[in-house]
Amino acid sequence: MQAIRKIVVPVDFQQFTDELAEYAVAMANKLAAHITFFHVVENVVVYADFVPSNLYINYEETMTHAKKKMASLVETCKKTWMNCTGEVTRGDVVDTIVDYAKDEGIDLIIIGTHGAKGLEKILLGSVAERVVKRSECPALLYKPRKK
Repeated sequence: MQAIRKIVVPVDFQQFTDELAEYAVAMANKLAAHITFFHVVENVVVYADFVPSNLYINYEETMTHAKKKMASLVETCKKTWMNCTGEVTRGDVVDTIVDYAKDEGIDLIIIGTHGAKGLEKILLGSVAERVVKRSECPALLYKPRKK
C-alpha cells in the first residue's frame, strides 16, 4: 500500500465545511500527511454570506471573498495541525479538482457529500460522485452527521 503523504480536501464553504475540515485534519494528523484545502470558484457562485455588488458576478470580488474564507479556514485548522495550506482557483469544479490531484501527486482526496437524492441529485448532480469516478487517486467520501 502506498503511503498517504499528500491529501487534498475540496471545500465549498457551505454548511458542513467546518465539520469536513475537522475530520480531514484529524485524518492528516494520524497519517502525518500534508493537507491542502482546495476551493474552486466556478462561473456561478452562491455563498450564504455573500452577494456580489451587481447582478453580474464580479469574479475579483468573489475570488477575494473566497480567499478570505480560505485563510480563515487554514488559520483555524493550523491550531490543530500545522501541516496544512489552502488554495483558491477558478475553473470547472470537477475538472479542476481532478486535474489538481493528478498534477500535484495527491495520494488521497477527502471530499464531502451531502447525500442528495431524487430530483435534487438529478438537477444538481454530485460533485463528489463525479470526482470519485474521474480521480486517479483514492478518494474518501465524508458524509456529515445529521443534526
